Amino acid sequence: MKQKTLKGSFSLFGKGLHTGLNLTVTFNPAPENTGYKIQRIDLEGQPIIDAIAENVIDTQRGTVLGKGDARVSTVEHGLSALYALGIDNCLIQVNGPEFPILDGSAILYVNKIQEVGIEEQNAPKDYYIIRKKIEIKDEQTGSCITILPDDAFTITAMCSFESKFINSQFATLDDPEKYATEIASARTFVFVRDIEPLLQANLIKGGDLDNAIVIYERQTTQERLDMLADMLHVEHRDATDLGYIQHKPLQWENECTRHKLLDIIGDMALIGKPIKGRIIATRPGHTVNNKFARMMRKEIRKHEIQAPIYDPNDEPVMDVNRIRELLPHRYPMQLVDKVIELGATTIVGVKNVTSNEPFFTGHFPQEPVMPGVLQIEAMAQCGGLLVLNTLEEPERWSTYFMKIDDVKFRQKVVPGDTLLFKVELLAPVRHGISSMKGYVFVGDHVVSEATFTAQIVKNK
Repeated sequence: MKQKTLKGSFSLFGKGLHTGLNLTVTFNPAPENTGYKIQRIDLEGQPIIDAIAENVIDTQRGTVLGKGDARVSTVEHGLSALYALGIDNCLIQVNGPEFPILDGSAILYVNKIQEVGIEEQNAPKDYYIIRKKIEIKDEQTGSCITILPDDAFTITAMCSFESKFINSQFATLDDPEKYATEIASARTFVFVRDIEPLLQANLIKGGDLDNAIVIYERQTTQERLDMLADMLHVEHRDATDLGYIQHKPLQWENECTRHKLLDIIGDMALIGKPIKGRIIATRPGHTVNNKFARMMRKEIRKHEIQAPIYDPNDEPVMDVNRIRELLPHRYPMQLVDKVIELGATTIVGVKNVTSNEPFFTGHFPQEPVMPGVLQIEAMAQCGGLLVLNTLEEPERWSTYFMKIDDVKFRQKVVPGDTLLFKVELLAPVRHGISSMKGYVFVGDHVVSEATFTAQIVKNK
């Protein structure tokens, strides 16, 4: 799959939830590998903040990003829409310290994205694929986020509130295609009992009954309720009438938990890469969400180049007989046993290293180690298969090294190892010259890598 950006720009206008200011946020297309960036166009120098987990400076009542003196809050709804709709690159410009709250959901962002359209770019989408269980817990709050291997990005959120109106709920998104209809319009929510502390903290100046679900479930005095209504500039209400008091009724019985799921997606956007994995979130919130996103970024840095997935049960794309038809190499120099993936620009090959390899006889015989030059040769053979597969009558051509650069050996290869070779073209083949980058993996670890240039020559 390819990276995506917007086909055009769009703007949304409204008041900020916490500041009450009139704000404009504009979403713009961005070049490949940009990620998400937020620009404060109202500040001197128009500083840009990278939307990544390490730049989160507050999670009290929303996700706040900051860099130097610049900060932007309430970013999670807009980022949630971008991430769920598969957009990888976007420059977001805002003329104040937060995004407008709009109706308290992400649906207006989704509508605008669908209106301007999504454009596919040339660079490949760089998924991080979850291979094992990863988990973070907050013992104080009981919050827990777990991610498990999955073929797609899916989420289940489970919430528990001290409330007779919303005690325990769960919500699931099994297909990102359903985000627009099942998650995007879920609104943020607040309990009346929490409003006064938020106001005292100088927050929710722009909150009203049109941009949040408001839950009144612990009776207070009429005088106190009237005071809160005046502070929020909303009409007075009978203090004995408990329940939901927003203008628009609930869309789903579990709308609050669907909104929590929406927030999780917005906070996961700060990981910086699309994820393939199943998230299970118990009592999620912005604080634990951000801790999880930071942990995921550390995990990605440890495995910046991920090993291909290898299932020995799958039929190979090329077996040893087909490889011999394309390559002139024979024992003991045929170093690729089979090809398990083959695309327009990428190939994945396999070699099982056995104790009977002829080079082990004289190469550190007391502690057998596969020569590094043969690892590079095996990568090059994979690259040759990739290039030759695009030619008519490939058996009439051969590939030869012209240059090898940036060679690194990270770990020794020994008998019993299964090597996975991943080779990708760095540029289209021109005038019979191809440049490639190759990696050799054992398990999840890169054991060697190199960049090489080869020439395709017709056999005499």
